[in-house]
Amino acid sequence: MKNYVITIARGYGSGGKTIGKMLSRELDIEYYDRELLRRASDESGISEHLFAQADEKLKSKGPKLLKVRRSAYTGQLLPPGSEDFTSYQNLFNYQAKVIRDIADNESCVIVGRCADYVLRDRPNVLRLYVHASFDYCLAKTMELHPEFDEEEAKRFIRRTDKGRADYYRYFTGHSWDCADNYDLCINSEALGWDKCVALVKAYLEIKMK
Repeated sequence: MKNYVITIARGYGSGGKTIGKMLSRELDIEYYDRELLRRASDESGISEHLFAQADEKLKSKGPKLLKVRRSAYTGQLLPPGSEDFTSYQNLFNYQAKVIRDIADNESCVIVGRCADYVLRDRPNVLRLYVHASFDYCLAKTMELHPEFDEEEAKRFIRRTDKGRADYYRYFTGHSWDCADNYDLCINSEALGWDKCVALVKAYLEIKMK
């Protein structure tokens, strides 16, 4: 099979990250998540802390989301002397450059960071969206965060997913949970993680022929 990339967008608690790691192991390819932030920091010279602060979320004092009608992503990298060198857009553009460079050179799994949009014009990309019912995500979140009571876990899920949705809309101009953005949308609750992995592998084999 030729070089390929699996991008994964996921609702919090749906198991998308775990499914990505399972795919990485079974396919013997690299898995990229927060490693992208370190690479973008190395590429740009900008503190990794700034990339982490803007990771899949926009601060309340950040860009005005309600006015967004198109993608804020341009791909244009600003030089260090620029006034906007550490802006949301430039941080995203450096991260997107890292995603493109990785996709140029190896097969891999990339989680989040609008990778499906950044690589949207490439035929060797499988764009995956993993979702599950709120109750399922709530149960998984409380397993992962035993310090949360039920109401805290609910707020955490809603806040995290809203941050991802706002971030995605700002940089892509599209809705994060719209099936049109993806090749394959999987209900992890209905299938279980092992069957999700098997389904993605079968789909990948067909798509990459």
